[in-house]
Amino acid sequence: MRAARVLVAAAALAAAMILSACGNSDPLAAKGNCEGDGLTVGSANFPESETVANIYAEVLRANGFNVDTKLNIGSREAYIPALRQCAISVIPEYNGNLLQYLDKNATAASSADIDAALTKALGSTGSDLAVGTPAPGQDSDAVVVTKATAERWNLHSIADLAAHSAEVKFGAPAEFQERAGGLPGLKKNYNLDIAANNFVPIADGGGPATVRALVEGTVTAANIFTTSPAIAQNNLVVLEDPKHNFPAQNVVPLFNSAKKTDKALAALNAVSAKLTTDELLKLNEAVSGSSKTEPKAAAQQWVAAQGLNKPTG
Repeated sequence: MRAARVLVAAAALAAAMILSACGNSDPLAAKGNCEGDGLTVGSANFPESETVANIYAEVLRANGFNVDTKLNIGSREAYIPALRQCAISVIPEYNGNLLQYLDKNATAASSADIDAALTKALGSTGSDLAVGTPAPGQDSDAVVVTKATAERWNLHSIADLAAHSAEVKFGAPAEFQERAGGLPGLKKNYNLDIAANNFVPIADGGGPATVRALVEGTVTAANIFTTSPAIAQNNLVVLEDPKHNFPAQNVVPLFNSAKKTDKALAALNAVSAKLTTDELLKLNEAVSGSSKTEPKAAAQQWVAAQGLNKPTG
């Protein structure tokens, strides 16, 4: 359901292939130094990943590491191989999506179940990848309504919306109609039954067009990601998902195993301990909101505010 991100990642990969075909060297193609003390922090190619990667870099530097960054790499198909060959050392990841990448048949949905399954899946990869402690902060799919709708119908969870199924116009990417975690899952888990003529396909992955449709009343509920700055900007309400229709997506540092030292792990686990969903929202608001703060500057400000700009422990 991250359609916009997938399209951008695909474009980035295509561009990389074209450059390779023209004889230019890919800076991620060569094997990095798995033995040295230096660390290279990578990121995927969307603002939240870049911001968290900059946080990792700042905290690792504060703990005495020599740190480089390689940001905006692209999708997992690009950065997981780079991580495995030490072209990068560590990258912020999302535990639910990482599990699905490693095990296409995984069915775990809650944070605890995903973490247990992820430990098992990583053990089957030859131990070239390793994770730190997941943060409580998540960036996952959600059912979102306006505050007025939540108050009118006394909505707290997705289950509360079920009684109003016939009245709900639902906005989401077209694939939401078919995916297990989309309309089929909402019907199975919560008896929220959206008729075909009440589904409004919006192809921006929970972005501005989806938010506008929700705020203007074109749709009653929408699929928006939990750390979207638009939630706070528009006083929207995220409905609780107690049955875990949407798999948890906790931010977690993903290391090349050779680079996962006790010292590096302690530093990034300290980040995870403070990286709540509310903090992710604030960071995304700083970077993608009206102030348009650069991810590196937002990271530096956050690290200082959290007291992480000095050695851990």
